[in-house]
Amino acid sequence: MKKPVKKKKVCYFCLNNIEDIDYRNVAILKRFVSSFMKIAPKRRSGLCSMHQRKSARAIKRAREMSLLPYIPE
Repeated sequence: MKKPVKKKKVCYFCLNNIEDIDYRNVAILKRFVSSFMKIAPKRRSGLCSMHQRKSARAIKRAREMSLLPYIPE
């Protein structure tokens, strides 16, 4: 039996030509957070290494500024 071929995920930020990730844009950052408000790993989010680091930093800043919660409500 053959394994099903998985489609490679493409980085959201590279695809949309977004240079810098803003911590104030909560709508985009929520895409890369799980239901338990944990930062999604690279294999689930599909981001490239550079954007994974930038998005993690932006999520942490948004949490500090109380734009994103640390725990689910």
